[in-house]
Amino acid sequence: MELFDSDFVKKLEYLSLVARRVFRGQLLALKRTRQLGAGIEFADHREYTAGDDFRYLDWNLYARHGELLLKRFEEEEDLHVYVMVDCSRSMQFGKPNKFDYARQVAAAISYVALADLDRVAMLGFSDGIVADLPLTRGKDRILSLLRFLEDAQPSGENTALERVAQEFIHRSQRRGIVVVISDLYDPAGFERGLDVLRYRNYDVHVVQVFDPAEANPDLLGDLELLDVESEDLHKVTVTEKHLAHYKRLFREFHEKLQSYCVNQGLGLTVASTRVPYDELLLGMMREGGVVR
Repeated sequence: MELFDSDFVKKLEYLSLVARRVFRGQLLALKRTRQLGAGIEFADHREYTAGDDFRYLDWNLYARHGELLLKRFEEEEDLHVYVMVDCSRSMQFGKPNKFDYARQVAAAISYVALADLDRVAMLGFSDGIVADLPLTRGKDRILSLLRFLEDAQPSGENTALERVAQEFIHRSQRRGIVVVISDLYDPAGFERGLDVLRYRNYDVHVVQVFDPAEANPDLLGDLELLDVESEDLHKVTVTEKHLAHYKRLFREFHEKLQSYCVNQGLGLTVASTRVPYDELLLGMMREGGVVR
């Protein structure tokens, strides 16, 4: 089955309707930033200075008090949403594999943002940024975004989130939301990369993808295991003790991730590939944003 078939696109439209009608488009539970400008909502006054536009003078105030004051308004800025998808080889694990699932989640988040008139950029990463779709706007751009995701391929070896974040922040771009969709299996630790993003005042949201077999593997005895990133085969003997130790490490990893995101004020969704992407997104919106 195609990754993005006609049923997929229909589900995207349904999700965008739910976001607008039920959840008022607040997929990521963030109000748009406001700036003073020529919008429609009054903010305050300031004194008139030579060269100011007479159209913004408060003539009613002038008639009552003889003061030349300009009306200032608030205008909404469109939100910039940067969706980062992990393309490292560890994402190939699972049925469905984590990479396909991550791309579907990325498409769904992006479509809802585009339908809400936000600007969306897409990046693929592993040990660096390996693919890049510049900021775009309007839901008619979803086909370009889907083609970008279809063309993305697993590459690199290890995830290097800190290097990716450093590349990202040195671009000339406005601050906004960064959605990181990844298994976060970074040998250097996920904290460094996420710290880089939040120190630069991006609003970071993490969607940590895992396959249920990673949480509870059914492996015992003499086995040959393939390292999906290095493609090396390893002969191992897995005992009950080894399995219990692995499960404890996996549980501790998730506890560490949750604790980090809560303490640093980051949004977090822990996403099993068994949960359909549309149910995942509805759950995120139901919580008023990305689940923490």
